[in-house]
Amino acid sequence: MENDYKSLIAKIDKTKMPTHIAIIMDGNGRWANKHGLKRINGHKAGVKVVREIVETAREAGLKYLTVYAFSTENWGRSKIEVNYLLKLILDSLINEIDDLVENGVNIRFIGTEEHLPPGYDVKVEENCRRSWHNSELYLNVAMNYGGRRELVEAIQSIANKTKQGILQPEEITEQVISDHLYTAGMPDPDLVIRTSGEIRLSNYLIWQSTYSEFWFTDTLWPEFTRAEFIQSILDYQERKRRFGKR
Repeated sequence: MENDYKSLIAKIDKTKMPTHIAIIMDGNGRWANKHGLKRINGHKAGVKVVREIVETAREAGLKYLTVYAFSTENWGRSKIEVNYLLKLILDSLINEIDDLVENGVNIRFIGTEEHLPPGYDVKVEENCRRSWHNSELYLNVAMNYGGRRELVEAIQSIANKTKQGILQPEEITEQVISDHLYTAGMPDPDLVIRTSGEIRLSNYLIWQSTYSEFWFTDTLWPEFTRAEFIQSILDYQERKRRFGKR
């Protein structure tokens, strides 16, 4: 399997390499059910795959990778599962930060602070900050993230600037809106990957993915491989991106 994905990386056309890939990591719970395990075991297995895909993205020469870790809708799950997920995500960051820093990864969490446990965002930033001098791979973890919530916060911020006279209504452009999103300063995703057979965005990067290519697979996230990730890039490179111009 190691040689399989290495040989696929060699087939990538560097001139057509996507700059930014976003992933909806779906299927942890179904994977656990499939194997007669608790849902939390599915999330734990999913973390291992995140680590592998981050490594593979860096090897392939990707510049930006955004992964959907916890949505604003996930608060509707059981308290036990939510608490486990929050702890797993923070513990994983703490455990992996040294390797991420050493391997040139710049990691940031994007999302709202609303509903997070006291001090959670502070611990996240303290750890992430150690990597912010890196530039080999920019890894964004969409944590407590919702596309509609992101737009609401952006609109509120723009409205406040308009109210204060800092910004005039006619000066509000697409770029101004982009500059007020969690992803400000980052390129929009060229490719959005979703695992587990579902075919929808689920409130993920709804502004940024306007012209993204989509790649869907029936593979459950804990079974998603390095080779399949590279195959998604190769498939992307076969597509013609016209952006409505021809």
